Amino acid sequence: MPSRLDLTDRVAVVIGGTSGIGRALASGLADHGARVVPASRRSPTLPADVRDRGSLDAFRDAVLERFGAVDILVNAAGYTSKQPTATMPEDQWSCLVDTNLTGVLRACQSFYGPLKESGRGRIINIVSLGSFLAFHEVAAYCASKAGLLSLTRSLACEWAQDGICVNAIAPGVFPTELNSEIVKDTPRGREILTRTPMRRFGNPEELVGAAVLLASDGASFMTGQCITVDGGYLASGVNS
Repeated sequence: MPSRLDLTDRVAVVIGGTSGIGRALASGLADHGARVVPASRRSPTLPADVRDRGSLDAFRDAVLERFGAVDILVNAAGYTSKQPTATMPEDQWSCLVDTNLTGVLRACQSFYGPLKESGRGRIINIVSLGSFLAFHEVAAYCASKAGLLSLTRSLACEWAQDGICVNAIAPGVFPTELNSEIVKDTPRGREILTRTPMRRFGNPEELVGAAVLLASDGASFMTGQCITVDGGYLASGVNS
């Protein structure tokens, strides 16, 4: 019998799929049989900027012309900014929230039609431990990711009758080019490791299993859920 985790011939679009966590997820979905189309605003061919609805629609149309369908949408684009909230300029706050939260809404709206047409549409949003907890001087990031978790649940309920499952993955701390300077060999990083029962950071490839599950028939009755992959951080109390 075929595996319910097999993604053969499914078309997966990974927004933010050319770097960091997004790139690892794009590679992992491809390893499980999906035809993966990574998207980035810096793409030299057809950019997909989550702050520009027109670029998302153009990217969607190009994918449909080439592959004829979209079955899976992974929203992995985003960034963080560490600075005191009391003096954070409003335009910087707005830019971050527009990228991390409203940008995901734009992508979901743009790909809604093809995902519904698929009959087995899957949306996987990348949220954060900041969806649940406060982290020092990244209030805009945490607010955007808390909002994204709420959006995930709302879309899951609205689009369930359309055959679209909407779920999220909350990574723990996974050093990438976006955050390594504030967690590698820093007091913040050492505190995170103290609070993580596994006593290490995650590797992006360790998120692939959750993504494959949520993209597959194995999760056909899962929607509005969040899988946390954090080495035990959220479960932890006193660790010494």
